[in-house]
This record gives sequence, structure tokens and C-alpha cells, in this order.
Amino acid sequence: MMLWLKAFHIVFVVAWFAGLFYLPRLFIYHRQATDIASRARFVTMERRLLGITHIGAALALGLGLALLLEAPVFLHQGWMHAKLGFVALLVGYHGWCTKLTADFRHGRPVPGDRWLRWFNEVPAILLIAIVCLVVVKPL
Repeated sequence: MMLWLKAFHIVFVVAWFAGLFYLPRLFIYHRQATDIASRARFVTMERRLLGITHIGAALALGLGLALLLEAPVFLHQGWMHAKLGFVALLVGYHGWCTKLTADFRHGRPVPGDRWLRWFNEVPAILLIAIVCLVVVKPL
């Protein structure tokens, strides 16, 4: 059972990260759009992608919790504490993406292109940290 949980946890982590990698890129394109039709199209694309990203996140987190319940010994290991800290940051990033999606949809002020480009790099850094912790278990 544990291997099935782990396999599907990984599948939904990939789905979650796919959304978090592409959504900020859509924000950059949306910010640069000049016509009403393009902006409306980006609102729709962002909303739909965010919905899929929410599903990936919920299933990844739920399956991760199930894995911890199956093997609670991991909760006593430093690498898992660090991983869970990075996952908490990822959840916060996801929340920020949700806010930005709403800001674009409602025509509220949004950060500039340069800020969005830096923001776009955050999930890659978190992914590297999380994968290294899980594979290497340095703590």
C-alpha cells in the first residue's frame, strides 16, 4: 500500500509543480498583453490552470499526509522537518499565486514584469531543495 501512496503522491506533486511553474509565466504574458481580448483569454487560462493546480496540491498534500501516517518514524528525522518547512513555503507561494490570479481577474494592480520573472523562479528553488532533502536525507 505504501508504494501506491508514494507513486500517486509523486504524480500529484508533479501536477502541482507543473501548475506553479506555468501560472507565473501566464502572469508575465498577461501583464504584457495590451488588448482586451488577450487579457480576457489570460484570465480564463489562469483560472483554469489554478483549478487544476489546486487539485494537484490537495491530492499531493493528502497523499503526503497518508504516507506520514503509514510511516510516522519520518516525523522524527531532521530532513523531514526541513522538507515540511519547504512544503509550507510552497503552500504559501500557491496562495500568493491564487491572490495574483484574483488581482488580474479583477483588474487590481499587479507587480511589474521584473518582479514576476523573479517570482517565477521560486518553485524551481523549492523543488530542488525538497528533492535533495528527500533523496539525500542530509539531516
